Amino acid sequence: MLKIHGHPNSINVRKVLWLCAELDLPYEREDWGGYGQFRSLDEPAFRALNPVGMIPVIEDAGTVVWESNTILRYLAAKTGRHDLLPTEPAGRARIESWMDWQVSDFNGSWRACFQGLVRRNPAFSPEAIAASLQQFNGMVGLVEAQLAKTGGYIADAGFTLADIPIGLSIHRWYSVPMKGVRPAYPQVAAYYDRLNERPGYRVHGRNGAP
Repeated sequence: MLKIHGHPNSINVRKVLWLCAELDLPYEREDWGGYGQFRSLDEPAFRALNPVGMIPVIEDAGTVVWESNTILRYLAAKTGRHDLLPTEPAGRARIESWMDWQVSDFNGSWRACFQGLVRRNPAFSPEAIAASLQQFNGMVGLVEAQLAKTGGYIADAGFTLADIPIGLSIHRWYSVPMKGVRPAYPQVAAYYDRLNERPGYRVHGRNGAP
C-alpha cells in the first residue's frame, strides 16, 4: 500500500492527501515534522528517504518520491489520470506551469503574512507582513484574471492537477486575516465554491474547515 510520510497540517502534505481522495487511492500515513510535534525530519530514517529533509515523501512499492508537486505528477501518471495531467506536451506544460508557479512565486508571497498573522511568529515585522499582504493579494489577482479566461479552473475549463496546489493557496488566502484589505475577486470566490463541491478539497484542501 502507498505510504505517505508527513503530518496532515502541512499544506504540501495536504496536496497529496487531496489527490489520493480524487483517485480513491488507499494509503497509510506516518507523522513527521511539524515544528517538533512529530518525529524529527533530521532522523537518519527520514533522511534515508529524502536527503533534503522535507515533507511529504511517499513510498510506493519500493519507489520513493519527494517534493509535493512531483508526487502529484507521479500519482496522476501512474494511475493513468490523463484528465488531470495529459501526456500531450502542450496541455501538460500548461498545467505544470501553474503548479510550478504556486510552489515558487505564489507560496513566497504569503509566507510572511501567514507566519505573522496566523502562526503569530514574532520574527516577522509589521512592515514585512504588510508587504506580504500586498504581494499575496497581487498574486491572487493573477489567479482572478486567469479564471476569467478559462471560465472554470486554473489551467482549463475542467479540473486538473494544477487546481490542487492553487486551490490550497486560495484557501490560505481566505484564512489570513486582512482587516478589510482583502480585494473582492468574484472569479476567485466562484472558483472557491466550485472546489468546495469536491469532497477531497473539503477534507484536505481546507484541512477539515467547514
